[in-house]
Amino acid sequence: MSPLAYVLTFKVAGTLLLWCVPLLFFPAWLLESIGLPQQDSYMFIRMLGWAYLALCVGYGFALKAALAGVRLMGPIWVGMVSNGGACLYLLYYGVRGECADWSGAVQFILWGSTLATGLITLGLYHYGVRGSEPVANGIR
Repeated sequence: MSPLAYVLTFKVAGTLLLWCVPLLFFPAWLLESIGLPQQDSYMFIRMLGWAYLALCVGYGFALKAALAGVRLMGPIWVGMVSNGGACLYLLYYGVRGECADWSGAVQFILWGSTLATGLITLGLYHYGVRGSEPVANGIR
């Protein structure tokens, strides 16, 4: 398996297990018990879970291509923007102390996600954007 395939596998598995499943399926009491602020409606939390799932579909196509020895650049660039932006926002708000009142579990998840999104962004850049595998359909 190529290094790009490892990066994409880590991204898909982590997103599904740590973000999609909890945001889509955890009941409100469980989300609150791990430290998310109580809300009148969890509609936007559930929509965020679906958006993450949609991103995983795109990453799945990129993973399939990487396993076949080619780079599918569209999902790689989407991953760069998504993970790079998430990393910068998480870092910014974390350093400002915006989440200081949240539970230790949520802070652990947020700081872990900051590190993970940073590493994923670097991996997608190094193995995807600058990678040596051929580009699917010659499109960069």
